[in-house]
Amino acid sequence: MYPKLHTLLKCAVSLLTAIVMLGSNTAIAANDGSSDRPLRVVLIPADGGTEDGTREDFEPIFNAVSEATGLNFELKVGQSYGAVVEAMCNGSADIAWFGPVSYLQAHDRGCANLLAVAVSKGKSVYYSGIFARNGSGISEIADIRNKKIALGDINSTSSFNIPVAMMLRAGIDPASDTASVTMAGSHANVLSALSQGLVDVGGASFDSYEKALNAGAIDGTAVKVIAKSAPLPYPPLAIQPQVDADIKDRLKRAFNSVHNSPNIKPEQIRGYGGKRVDRYTSDISEETMAEVGDMLNAVTRDVKQAILAASSNR
Repeated sequence: MYPKLHTLLKCAVSLLTAIVMLGSNTAIAANDGSSDRPLRVVLIPADGGTEDGTREDFEPIFNAVSEATGLNFELKVGQSYGAVVEAMCNGSADIAWFGPVSYLQAHDRGCANLLAVAVSKGKSVYYSGIFARNGSGISEIADIRNKKIALGDINSTSSFNIPVAMMLRAGIDPASDTASVTMAGSHANVLSALSQGLVDVGGASFDSYEKALNAGAIDGTAVKVIAKSAPLPYPPLAIQPQVDADIKDRLKRAFNSVHNSPNIKPEQIRGYGGKRVDRYTSDISEETMAEVGDMLNAVTRDVKQAILAASSNR
């Protein structure tokens, strides 16, 4: 009796698991790029997370790809970097724009593969920086000691992880060697806090810095560059692995060639910060993205937790 019951229970569990998995896969694959079921694109909130900001930066390139392929897209901005990772992993997004660190988090969980990356002047790189308020007495990283600092989202490559790594390399522990830590949540918020004199120093990408300057969002005379990182792999577009293979191929071909399409204007080929780029390419390797992980060996979980603790005590 008991063996039979046990067998029945095993079969029931297996059947239930299969149904759940089937339902999950169906949810992920349901959006096929048609007008009724557009491909869901979620973007990290690099520049404040406003729908009108980050989304508008990427609408031109996705409109161009839509014209080239006939595929439809729905763009949204995640509430946080972690929320974008979860959207890809729970099947509520088909495509995402990540920073290198958040991409690696999703890829390691089997939720994302590289789709395309922007190319500018023959390269697919960008830079993180440490910026200081003029008049703060800071001219190099060593001067950050006992100063007020601002950092972006903890999962951000260039507004948190790389600036922290640069400080640690210079002998500055952001958690214990500074007067206070503000977790501003985004590049734009870090730069705004600097410009307003709320903090002395902060971490952000040069793309976000240039965007804020060009938009008049920060006073260029109030903020200066203290340090610039080594070249970083450009923030990639990634695709959920369970998206239909034919759609993946169409997207890769489109990103590779859309800049040459006769009906596409050069100003539609844009990337991070809404900046015009030369083209996109799908010829990118996982090894290139993995290089970022090697840069961040010193930024351990304990280091992150200490910084978060310091920020809650400010």
